[in-house]
Amino acid sequence: MKIAVVGTGYVGLVAGACFAENGNEVICVDKEPAKVRLLQRGKIPIYEPGLDELVRRNKAEKRLTFTTALERGVRNAQIVFIAVGTPTGEDGSADLQHVLAVARDTAKAMNGYKVIVNKSTVPVGTAAKVREVVRRETTHPFSVVSNPEFLKQGAAIEDFMKPDRVVIGAEDPRASELMSELYAPFTRTGAPIMLMDCASAELCKYAANAMLATRISFMNEVANVCEAVGANVDQVRRAVAADRRIGPSFLFPGVGYGGSCFPKDVKAMLKFASAKEYKFEILESVEAVNERQKLRLLGKVQKHFGSLKGKRLAVWGLAFKPRTDDMREAPSVPLIRGFLDGGASVHAYDPEAMTVARTIFGSKISYAENSYAALTGADALVIVTEWNEFREPDFARMRKLMRTPAIFDGRNLYKPEQIRAHGFTYASIGRP
Repeated sequence: MKIAVVGTGYVGLVAGACFAENGNEVICVDKEPAKVRLLQRGKIPIYEPGLDELVRRNKAEKRLTFTTALERGVRNAQIVFIAVGTPTGEDGSADLQHVLAVARDTAKAMNGYKVIVNKSTVPVGTAAKVREVVRRETTHPFSVVSNPEFLKQGAAIEDFMKPDRVVIGAEDPRASELMSELYAPFTRTGAPIMLMDCASAELCKYAANAMLATRISFMNEVANVCEAVGANVDQVRRAVAADRRIGPSFLFPGVGYGGSCFPKDVKAMLKFASAKEYKFEILESVEAVNERQKLRLLGKVQKHFGSLKGKRLAVWGLAFKPRTDDMREAPSVPLIRGFLDGGASVHAYDPEAMTVARTIFGSKISYAENSYAALTGADALVIVTEWNEFREPDFARMRKLMRTPAIFDGRNLYKPEQIRAHGFTYASIGRP
C-alpha cells in the first residue's frame, strides 16, 4: 500500500519505518526542514533500539522517504496517518491544534478517496472533530479512523511488528477493510485486529495507560506501607503476582512513573472525564501518589545526612526508563532539583540521556563520562533508572572511589544483604 505518515516524532517515525519494513511505500512528512534533512541523510533524531537500522535499510531500498511537502505525501497515499504531538495544555487537556491543522491541510491536498487515521493519542471525540474539519475543506470522499498506538519506549519496534492487539475504530466498512489488510502481516501469529467505533478506540489507549499507571502507584503505596510495618515488598510482590487474576507486570516499586505517555494520558483522561461532569477519583489519587513518590529518595537521603549542604551526590540514571533518552516527567528531574535546593552538588551519569539532561540542568550539575567517574569523592550514590549496566557493578571499586559508602536505590537493583556485606549503608524502596 501507499502510505503517508504526517509527523516524524517517536510514533510517526516508528510507524513509518515498520510499515515500510513490510513492503509498503511510505512517505513521512514533517514541517521541520532541519529534521527532514537529518532523516534524509539517515540520521535519527531520537534514541530507540533498532530504529536507525530499520530507517536506513528501508530508505536505501526506496520504500521510505522523507519530505516537508505534505501535499506530495497526501496525493501519493491511500492512507494518511496523523502522528503529530498532542501536548498537555495548561488545564491538563490534550492540545489538538496540531492534529486539526494536519487534518485541514490534508483535506486541501486530497485528490480522491483517502483514509485519514488518527495515530496520535487523542481524547474521545477527536475523530468527529477531524471529520468535521475535513468535510469543510474538500468534496472528495474520505473516511476517518482511530488507530491508537501501544508502544513501549525501548521496545517500540518489537511492539509494532508483533503487537498484542491492533485496535481500529472505523464506522466505514471500506476503511475497516483497508486497515485490516494493512495490519494483517503484523498479526499472523494470532494477535487480534479489534474493529470498533471511533469513540471506543480513542478511549482504549487512555484506559490501558491509566490502568498501568494505577498498578505502579498502587505498588508504590504498598512499598511505603511495607517500610512502615517492617515488611519486605519483594516478598509481597511475588505473592501478589502469583495470583493469575493479577499477574506480575507493572508491580515493581520504585520512584514513580514518567515519560511521554502515562503522565500526559492520566491528565487527559481526568480532564475529559471532568468535562462530562465525572470525577475520576482513582486517577486523581494515582497522579498524587506518583508525584510524592518521585521525591521518596530525597527524604531518605535527607534523613540519612541531616543536611545536604556541601554533600556530593552521584546519580545513576536520568531517563525515565532504560533504553531511551527521554526525560519527560522523569523522576530524576524533581529529585535532582531537590538535591540542589538542599545545597548538594550532583554528579550524574546516564548511558543515553546526557545530552537531554544538559538542556534541562545546564551547568547546575556535572556530567560524568561513565558510571564510575560519577562516584569519585561521592558521599552517596542515588540510583534512579534501572539500566542493565548498573545491575552488577564492581562494589569494591565503588567503595574505593566514594568518600562514604552509601547507596540509595530507587529501583531495588540489589539484595540488601549483598550490599551490606560489601560495607555499604543501603536504602531501597519498601524493604527493611
